[in-house]
Amino acid sequence: MQRFENRAVMVTGAGSGIGKASALRIAAEGGSVFCVDLNQDALNATVAEIDSAGGEATGQLCNVADESSVQACVEACIDRYGGLYALVNMAGVLRFDDTEELQTADWQKVIDVNLTGTMLLCRAVIPHLLQSKGSIVNAASTASLSGLPCGVAYSASKGGVLAMTRSIAVEYAKRGVRANCVCPGDIKTGMTNDVGFPKTMDWDLMPRSMSISGAKGPEVMAGVIARLASEDGVHITGEDIRVDGGTLS
Repeated sequence: MQRFENRAVMVTGAGSGIGKASALRIAAEGGSVFCVDLNQDALNATVAEIDSAGGEATGQLCNVADESSVQACVEACIDRYGGLYALVNMAGVLRFDDTEELQTADWQKVIDVNLTGTMLLCRAVIPHLLQSKGSIVNAASTASLSGLPCGVAYSASKGGVLAMTRSIAVEYAKRGVRANCVCPGDIKTGMTNDVGFPKTMDWDLMPRSMSISGAKGPEVMAGVIARLASEDGVHITGEDIRVDGGTLS
């Protein structure tokens, strides 16, 4: 299946986790993948893996929370591939805090990366997607649909992504650009494995975030993302697709 043949796709957070799995999947389906990350070594590893498999990829360092960095990133993508068919926005950060102890600076960092960063990328690529009649796939979360204990900043950021994505979908539907969210739940990634918890965490609340079928790796997300980004999702826009093993069922 070569759903992305002769098409360029930008994937943020491509150095690890769901972003990396998506980049590998899209490259395997013929796409030219513009890989974006803040970690140079991780970015190089993803590009090298795609290259070794016979795919096409380019790496670009970018701080998605910085407007000028995002603009330069999009310009580099267009210079390299001449256009853009899809944006897969998977860059993000996760943290847990007792709400009464949450520092404003920590709140702002999560909002800056997860919400503002997603907006900056969407805004920058939409003019190019209008030309290609392309699509956006953003990373929301089950935390945007249900309460996450000690996850005030993360939940707020992902709820914002979900609402923003629906607004973009409605605004651009008649002009041929689609926008959807994936809502991962109980997915094992470096981000989830390395996260810290407050000492007062009530672990009795955590089963709310656990799937019935058990945690899965990021590759289970990649197929869903590829479908939404491709023409197979041509009549899907404004949706939030849960991939959570029944967590919220």
